[in-house]
Amino acid sequence: MGEKFHGKEKILDLIFEVSGIFIMSLGIHCFLVPANIAPGGVSGMAILIQYLWGLPIGLMSFVINVPIFILSWRYLGKKYTMQSLGAVLLSSVILDYVVTPWVPMYTGERFLGSLFGGIFVGAGLGLVFLRGFSTGGTDAISFLLQRKFPHMPIGRTLMLIDGLVLAISVLVFHNIEAGLFGVVALFAQTKLIDSIVYGSEHGQMLLIVSEKNMEIKDKILVDVDRGATILKAVGAYTMEEKDVLLCAARKSQFGQIKRIVREIDPNAFFIVSEVSQILGEGFKPVSNDL
Repeated sequence: MGEKFHGKEKILDLIFEVSGIFIMSLGIHCFLVPANIAPGGVSGMAILIQYLWGLPIGLMSFVINVPIFILSWRYLGKKYTMQSLGAVLLSSVILDYVVTPWVPMYTGERFLGSLFGGIFVGAGLGLVFLRGFSTGGTDAISFLLQRKFPHMPIGRTLMLIDGLVLAISVLVFHNIEAGLFGVVALFAQTKLIDSIVYGSEHGQMLLIVSEKNMEIKDKILVDVDRGATILKAVGAYTMEEKDVLLCAARKSQFGQIKRIVREIDPNAFFIVSEVSQILGEGFKPVSNDL
C-alpha cells in the first residue's frame, strides 16, 4: 500500500512539474518576450540577454543558474540542488524546443501582454511550488541568503533584486514602460503563486482577551458557527491569570465576530492576524491539500 501511494505521488509530482513549467514557458514566450518585458528574476535576465544577443532564453536561464547551483550544492545540500537542477533543465528544454518553435506570440496590447504573461508565469510556478519543487533562481538565492544572514528581511532583498532587473530592462529596451509593465507582470505573477500555493483558504486568526470571554465564545459558536480555543495566559504587568480566546475565521466572518466582541465587551483586547491558509475541521480538510 505504501509503495502504491508513493508511486502515485511521484506521478502527481511529474504531472504538476511538467504542466507548471509548460504554462510558465507559454507566459514567457507568448506574452513577455514580444512585449519586451523582463519582470525580475533569472528569467527576466535571460529575456534581456535574448533581446541583446539573440541567445535562447531557456539556455541562458540555465547558464545563469550554474553559479547558484554550485553555492546551493555546498550550502543547501545535494537533494535540493538536484531537484532544482532537474526543474531548470526541463524548463530550458520545454521553453527552447517545445514552446518557442511551435507556439505563436501575442503581439497585441502591451498591457495585456504584461498581465497575461504574469498570470501564466505565476500559474506555472504555483503548480511547481505546490508540490514542493523549486526552479532555482531567486528561490535558491532566498534560501542561501537566509542561511548566511538569518536576520535579513529576505522578501525585501528579493524585491531589490527584481527591482534591479526591472531597472536594467528600462535601459536595455530604451523604454520606461518596460519597467512599468514589468511591475504589472510581477504583481500578477505573485498573486497567482499565492492563490495556487495557499488556495482560497485565506483567513484571520483572532486573539481576544476579555473578562467576558465565555460569553463571547458562546455567541461566536451560536451566531457564527465557528469554534474557538481557550488559552491560559498570565498578564506580564499584573501577573494575574487570564483566559485568551483563540479563533480562526474566514475573512467574511471577521466583521460579525468583531461586532460580537464590541457588543459584549467594548474594553476587550483584540488582536487580528492575517493567515495564508487554514486547514482542518470547518475549513479545507488537511487530506485534500496537495
